[in-house]
Amino acid sequence: APIIITQPCPSFLLLGIFLLLLAQIFSPSPSPSPSHRRRRRRIRHYRHQNIKMVFLEVEMPWNVLISPDQLSPKGLLLQKAIIVRLLEDIANRKASKEHGYYIAVTALNSIDEGKVRELTGDVLFPVTFSCLTQKPTKGEILVGSVDKILKHGIFLKSGPIDSIFLSEKMMRDYKYVAGENPMFLSEKHSKLEKDTVVRFKVLGLKWLEADRQFQLLATLAGDFLGPI
Repeated sequence: APIIITQPCPSFLLLGIFLLLLAQIFSPSPSPSPSHRRRRRRIRHYRHQNIKMVFLEVEMPWNVLISPDQLSPKGLLLQKAIIVRLLEDIANRKASKEHGYYIAVTALNSIDEGKVRELTGDVLFPVTFSCLTQKPTKGEILVGSVDKILKHGIFLKSGPIDSIFLSEKMMRDYKYVAGENPMFLSEKHSKLEKDTVVRFKVLGLKWLEADRQFQLLATLAGDFLGPI
């Protein structure tokens, strides 16, 4: 049966995936692995609202910092603290140029020996974990919804990507219609208005390091593109 994926957000990472990883707490602890373990990538296909979506599953190294008051001689409590801190770190980081947007942590694979920081007493644990990511690429077909309508184009959102611009020049025969609820209307009376679901192609993209996100340029030039 297909796996249903909802649009990700920080609360999804901190709540939904937290429940997933808590199950690992009651399984045998991950075994340490060499720090030079190579990152592995697998492509997974999911279906959401009858739309095929492609994600990468990557194995990543990470350094998790645990404060002294969270340390416990009980292995299960320590592992829980590491999982919670890892989820917080991933939610705050949001995305990277290399991997794209972090969608969900799927497994905590290993926890190496902790190293104490002398000045603070904090302990740094090198870990490896598996994570689903979504990285947009030029020429890719995506599905999003109309978020904002301007005279010269519209802004779309697609999953974790919330900075997608579709210029009026890339909308074929659509024309801007002003009013209380502005829209773009085609000669065939097809509408692009607030919350319209649209299938589009990625024309170009740019990584913004300061905002930790991708900016996308979209087009409707192509077969089977436009409102769904």
